[in-house]
Amino acid sequence: MGFNIAIDGPAGAGKSTIARAVAKELSFIYVDTGAMYRAVALYLMELGITAEQKDQISEKCQDAHVSIRYVDGEQQVWLNDRDVSSQIRKEEVGNMASVVSAVPAVRQHLFQLQRSLAAENNVVMDGRDIGTTILPDAQVKIFLTASVETRGKRRALELEAKGEKHSIEEICQDIRDRDHRDMTREISPLRQAEDGVLVDSSDMTISQVVQRILDIYREKAED
Repeated sequence: MGFNIAIDGPAGAGKSTIARAVAKELSFIYVDTGAMYRAVALYLMELGITAEQKDQISEKCQDAHVSIRYVDGEQQVWLNDRDVSSQIRKEEVGNMASVVSAVPAVRQHLFQLQRSLAAENNVVMDGRDIGTTILPDAQVKIFLTASVETRGKRRALELEAKGEKHSIEEICQDIRDRDHRDMTREISPLRQAEDGVLVDSSDMTISQVVQRILDIYREKAED
């Protein structure tokens, strides 16, 4: 088993940004599980399947072949042999991903790929249930969070950079809704692992959060 760092937390907490930076500092492989779920969500949306059609989601998700590739050090997410890295970052895809990630068939479909990556490599993996379900034996477990207001402002800036405009109130309500779905779903709900370390980034810079996690890693690596 490689050295595994699991970073869990709610939507908009900055998990992907932080996990990618930590992986780069340590020369680990970064595995964005949220992107994998978004790719499945995109596939289902392209088929015209809605969030309410759980049977269709369970059946059709099996045809979504998702892989993680690295080109010039940059992660790419591929869906059925096409790069969908930019498409999966749309707000509506993220909302659909929150729904499909609660469907057992979808989780099982991606489960083996995620675990095999961690078994064979030193990885930083982020998601909603990495430390509790996917990598319960990870040597370092982080629960990264921030206030709803902070996450809403961050998301608004990301969307503005892409030319999309949404009100802060609308974004914050979407975040609250997603938090509720993620924390109350039957399969692997969002929660802090018992041996996880809470890191609240509300008043921290990206570099401060990265340094905090690196310090935790070094403490564990020296044990």
